[in-house]
Amino acid sequence: MTNAIDRRDELSRKLLSLPYTELNPVQRSVIDLMIDDRPTSVAAELRTDDRSFWERMADHVAAVGGSWGFIFGFALALAAWTGTNLVLMLWGRAFDPYPFIFLNLLLSTLAAIQAPVIMMSQNRLATKDRAAAEHDAVVNLRAELEIMLLHEKLDTLRDGAVMTIMTENRETLDLVRQQLAALSKKID
Repeated sequence: MTNAIDRRDELSRKLLSLPYTELNPVQRSVIDLMIDDRPTSVAAELRTDDRSFWERMADHVAAVGGSWGFIFGFALALAAWTGTNLVLMLWGRAFDPYPFIFLNLLLSTLAAIQAPVIMMSQNRLATKDRAAAEHDAVVNLRAELEIMLLHEKLDTLRDGAVMTIMTENRETLDLVRQQLAALSKKID
């Protein structure tokens, strides 16, 4: 266990320049995932549909109430309501004569009920969006840290290759100098 803690601290100091104990929870979770070599899993709230009946109903009301179909259908219903009452008013049989007080009551009631239901749906979706954004932040941080590790490994490999090339060049240069010295002795 101490070895894992030491590795976490070493990795956090190397990549984030902070000891593991000073990292925030998101940073700790990313370091833990990297040390344990586990994939970044999708949050449970994003995978499951655990909405209650009323939450599903609120989502359905928000989907219907926020659509062009609803707007056009509602405009058609309003036109039919007012048109019917205007025509029936000619014979004195209008059930909601101008200025359409009953229609205003129905519209106010609909707005009073529909607005909070839509807000409930939006609040729940905002919570789900926050969870998705947090998950994205973890994935992005992990990707950034993994890229930093890959850069470090590539730098190490490149430095090793450069050292090998320099050694081989030095050996070749020494060999050329020896052969040049041998040739100059033959010429003298």
